[in-house]
Amino acid sequence: MSLQRTPKHALDDAPGVIGVTPSELPALPDAALTDPGAGRLDPRAWFAHPERPLEIEIGSGKGTFLVEQAPRAPGVNFLGIEYEREFYCYAADRLRRRAVTNVRMLCVNAVEFLKWRVRDGVASVIHLYYSDPWPKAKHHKHRVVQHGFLAEVWRVLQPGGELRVVTDHDELWAWCDTHFAHWCGEAAPGAPAEIPAPGAEFERTRQAAAGDSGANGGMAPFVRAPFVPVEWVGEGGAVGTNYERKKTGDAAGGKQPHACVLRKRSN
Repeated sequence: MSLQRTPKHALDDAPGVIGVTPSELPALPDAALTDPGAGRLDPRAWFAHPERPLEIEIGSGKGTFLVEQAPRAPGVNFLGIEYEREFYCYAADRLRRRAVTNVRMLCVNAVEFLKWRVRDGVASVIHLYYSDPWPKAKHHKHRVVQHGFLAEVWRVLQPGGELRVVTDHDELWAWCDTHFAHWCGEAAPGAPAEIPAPGAEFERTRQAAAGDSGANGGMAPFVRAPFVPVEWVGEGGAVGTNYERKKTGDAAGGKQPHACVLRKRSN
């Protein structure tokens, strides 16, 4: 994977200003082998105003969503996570050149970052837009949406916080829809054979969602809600990323993306 056009200037991720540095995210301690929470921290501390709500974008790509949305929401901190180093640098450099002050960028595996490095209840929104569909069956294990991922999302979100998901890939949407149905207490649609039933992580999360009431042995961790596009996106769009502009709407014969919101229940 590479950028279609090489920038005319050297890319600068502005370490400590945009790019998160190793001193801000030190190595995972050995204690994490026996205590999964030993290496967790609060990413809000990386911002000049840590008291502001935190939104996390998984798979920022070239950073278009952050470049457009962050200046329109100056009272929110945004953490963009992009695994591909080339795209991470490109996105961070765009944010630096535009002097966006409420975004930090991180080049790591976002799923592992949520699991091992993020404390409970710190994020108000997690954005997951047009993630890799991994279309071959043998690669489905690499898809972001898994039962374990949804358990970590629930843990990291504040009560009432949202996971916002958009994809244009029909088969990936069917996969996501089946997982979401379990976690929202809905009747699951006909599930592909390779999708396992929720396991122990789901049951622990369901019990936690019930709080002290323990009602009916637990309740669904999330409520599904409609996806409302951001205000600056044109008609038919959802989040206005480069990919969306090329693959949906008029550019793709009128194809519309699939989208929904999972909202963490508040006890």
